[in-house]
Amino acid sequence: MNELIKRVFGILFVAGDDGVSRQELAQSLEEPISSIDDCLEQLKLNFQTDDSSALEVVNFNQRYRLITKKELAKDVEKYAQAPFSQNLTRASIETLSIVAYRQPITRMAIDEIRGVSSSSLIQKLISRDLIKEIGRIEAPGRPVLYGVTDYFMDYFGLKTLEDLPEIEPIALNAELSSEELFDLKEWPIELYDEENNQNEDE
Repeated sequence: MNELIKRVFGILFVAGDDGVSRQELAQSLEEPISSIDDCLEQLKLNFQTDDSSALEVVNFNQRYRLITKKELAKDVEKYAQAPFSQNLTRASIETLSIVAYRQPITRMAIDEIRGVSSSSLIQKLISRDLIKEIGRIEAPGRPVLYGVTDYFMDYFGLKTLEDLPEIEPIALNAELSSEELFDLKEWPIELYDEENNQNEDE
């Protein structure tokens, strides 16, 4: 049981804001849903009773994900308002570049290009108002599509994305087709209007 709990936690961690359903966990881990339910409940309890943990497990629209505890909201908000003058890591710049050149793009597509999970980097870039949610794919789980913000455009002096400097195609994994990269081959997409609430369904 403890081993399965760790495996469930690992998937929740890499799933990021997209979250993961009970069915997806069961299929991925090849375990019955009843066992997955037990693990999710145990994880919830573990985080609730562990004062040293900053995390909790929540369920939004039948998708489970990890978030920071509510009592840490002020600390998270303060961090989110940190000035952009702080240096971005190489990994953050890499992720930002992928979004800028490949938008609209899902987290899974970003992970595919980088070869590692990008959930925490995406959240950092969102907190610094460099990228944002710009839509969703009308597929199971409604994966979020990301794009750059007006602040990004202003900061780098860009009027349109066509003003981005040219780079070597291989740098962005150009051998992948747009359909494969964006997960858009079989599913329609919904792009937000500027006035829409971009946190819809969160």
